[in-house]
Amino acid sequence: MRILVTGASGFIGSFMVSTGLDLGYEMWAGMRKSSSKQYLTDPRIHFAELDLGDPERLLQQLQGYKDAMGGGWDFIFHAAGATKSLHREGFFKTNTDGTRNLVNALRTLDMVPQRFVFISSLSIFGAIKEEPVNPMPPIYPSITAADTPEPNTAYGESKLAAERFLQTQTDFPWIILRPTGVYGPRERDYFLMAKSIKQHVDFAVGYKPQEITFVYVLDVVQAAFLCCEQPAEAVLHHAYFLSDGESYDSRAFSDLLQQELGTRYVLHIKAPLWFLHIVCAVSGTVNRWLGKLTTLNMDKYHILAQRNWNCDIEPARRELGYEPHWNLERGVKATVKWYIKEKWL
Repeated sequence: MRILVTGASGFIGSFMVSTGLDLGYEMWAGMRKSSSKQYLTDPRIHFAELDLGDPERLLQQLQGYKDAMGGGWDFIFHAAGATKSLHREGFFKTNTDGTRNLVNALRTLDMVPQRFVFISSLSIFGAIKEEPVNPMPPIYPSITAADTPEPNTAYGESKLAAERFLQTQTDFPWIILRPTGVYGPRERDYFLMAKSIKQHVDFAVGYKPQEITFVYVLDVVQAAFLCCEQPAEAVLHHAYFLSDGESYDSRAFSDLLQQELGTRYVLHIKAPLWFLHIVCAVSGTVNRWLGKLTTLNMDKYHILAQRNWNCDIEPARRELGYEPHWNLERGVKATVKWYIKEKWL
């Protein structure tokens, strides 16, 4: 079985490649010429230079690989995407236009795979269902596929636009995966929290109770490969939420980080949302002027302000056979061990 992973140099994509090799598949790493191969050193990997932002160039590149292989790929995991951008347009160029360009090129060249697995995000739904059904302890209702997306970040909007494009392709074999917060080795956003905990500070915002969900990177990878194993009629043109099946309060992740790092004391600071709003607005504006990417911007504000990240993974369990193997305690332990081994901490 021949599989192409776009965004193969990234966090999720690199694990998809290595897992596929372990399973005995012929793995192709799709990436830009300038992308790092730091986590793609296995000599069995085939590389495909792909410029998803240039439709004409992409056609030429894909034609070359088709000629060399005598055909196309059996499965494609489309993990390429922008999670950060200086400008709103950058998200749409990569996440929306890049997806459209790839699908159109595959059609044009008669390279449509058996399955096209698109890595989307729970973020397409935004801050819906923010009122708990039970006040104490707070229990929020799960976001389901029947809910109407209301993205409140440019990232979420661009992923939703890509989903809506795919949903118009009724004769194209797409499957959509919508993971919640993905963490694990090589990931840098949650790493910043670990770094802060090691420095004895935990920063949280908002006084209204919050329920957060997580999914370990290898469980996302598991779901992608399960998409290839199930009968087409059971999974094609479906979208699935992914989490570890549990929900956590806002302290759970930082407490586990503190435990694994052996940090003896941590100062827990909880700031009001209005304060975070000011900080993110100022930081985002100033860094755009300076041409620098920043973690603190208005998209980040909306993410941190959201109270409910619960999602319904039962369809993934029932139809894909998905069963998360990594609860938060096990996942944080493995992640921190990797951070220390690689001298990130």
